[in-house]
Amino acid sequence: MPRQSWLDDSAQTPVIDDYAQKLTSYVDAMADGKIEEHELESQEQRLVALMKEVEPLLDDAQHAKVTELLCEMTAYNLMRIVQMASEHRGTTVWRP
Repeated sequence: MPRQSWLDDSAQTPVIDDYAQKLTSYVDAMADGKIEEHELESQEQRLVALMKEVEPLLDDAQHAKVTELLCEMTAYNLMRIVQMASEHRGTTVWRP
């Protein structure tokens, strides 16, 4: 498989989410518009298996950089989720 860039060439923004949204596991899990506990568990199992496969291939310097990358990507995704949720939150003020 040819190497897929992690960044959009023109905007220099991450495109990993675009790839993730095309994964069969993601498409199948999102088909009904909700994530079931077993779907999340299956995704975790795939993630752990891939981490176990890749981690031994990295030397110490690569491991440190990939760990930093994964942590920064996770923080970015969590921040995006919080930001999107706050944008979609209602602006109605409750008055007794």
